[in-house]
Amino acid sequence: MPGPLSHITVIELAGIGPGPFACMLLADLGAQVIRIDRPPVATKGGIDDLMRNDSIVDRGRRSVALNMKDPRAVEAALRLVEQADILVEGFRPGVAEKLGLGPAQCHARNRRLVYGRMTGWGQTGPLAQAAGHDINYIALSGALHSIGPADRPIPPLNLVGDYGGGGMLLALGVLAALSEAQRSGQGQVVDAAMTDGSALLMAAQYGLLAKGHWQDARESNFLDGAAHFYGTYDCADRKHVAIGAIEPQFYRRLLDLCGIDDPQFQHQLQQKEWPALRAKLADVFRTRTRAQWCDLLEGSDACFAPVLSMSEAADHPHNAARGTFVNEGGVVQPAPAPRFDRTPSALPPKAPRTGEHTRDLLQRVGFSQDEVEVLVAAGVAHEAIR
Repeated sequence: MPGPLSHITVIELAGIGPGPFACMLLADLGAQVIRIDRPPVATKGGIDDLMRNDSIVDRGRRSVALNMKDPRAVEAALRLVEQADILVEGFRPGVAEKLGLGPAQCHARNRRLVYGRMTGWGQTGPLAQAAGHDINYIALSGALHSIGPADRPIPPLNLVGDYGGGGMLLALGVLAALSEAQRSGQGQVVDAAMTDGSALLMAAQYGLLAKGHWQDARESNFLDGAAHFYGTYDCADRKHVAIGAIEPQFYRRLLDLCGIDDPQFQHQLQQKEWPALRAKLADVFRTRTRAQWCDLLEGSDACFAPVLSMSEAADHPHNAARGTFVNEGGVVQPAPAPRFDRTPSALPPKAPRTGEHTRDLLQRVGFSQDEVEVLVAAGVAHEAIR
């Protein structure tokens, strides 16, 4: 498979959330990602996918299904680890060690292995063993408090904790450690926590707060919905547009194109004027449909964009021209990013069925065909349910 990471092998211990997202990013860039799945379970609804993400986040893997309660399965997993560059796991601290696949156990078989650990609270600290989800982790970092209307914080989907502060941070961390391992010959453990990552994403806001340019309250700042020049507005058809005219020249362009000559709008940065100016600008945007505002403002320096739904985004001319989304087998999905001019990535294969590659992968790490048959017959290794 093409991509700048085509020489890298990643072992993924199956989980949910940011770990699979990190592995999707690595697979999108060409890495061979081998997911060690739990044995497939037949249910009324088909395969039990509770420990899996959707078909998009799971793309680009090969799947081997092992019953990790059996020592023979642990040995099979360690053989896969011997040939890998990176391992990613997202269990609570200590669980991988109990499975026999902790850092010490894996490094005993492969000292160059980069061992990536993805958790919400981190490997250490008083909350390390507590259950939680994205919303809890970003609540602790100050991120959740800063997002939403003045009366209550609003969870920004699971983008800030799971994906931005979690999966992307982990992907960066394991690639940095891999670069160092290629120099030193020694792997290491990467402790990626969503509390840490979501705090890191707030670096600019913490910097502004320290300088007295940010209020620690929602809808009180120029980026959080308080300013009339940075926010969303209803249109005549109840659709929405997004305005981000922060710089004076872009703000001036917005006013000019909208035909606004009200002198009160000259007080762009006077915060006491913002509520009145937001109300006036809202009245302006309600005079036309979203499409009409696109005709007038899109592509200008007014810092304008239509607020598109997920079903609309792929068809926007800019996204279509760049191939931001692809349609694979009737499934519209984001294309791999970023772009590389010499080692371009391609959309990896769709998500595998659990255990789809069990036989092939076990034979690749030294098990004979007869040995694989024994493991399958004993319920140590499992093939995909057809």
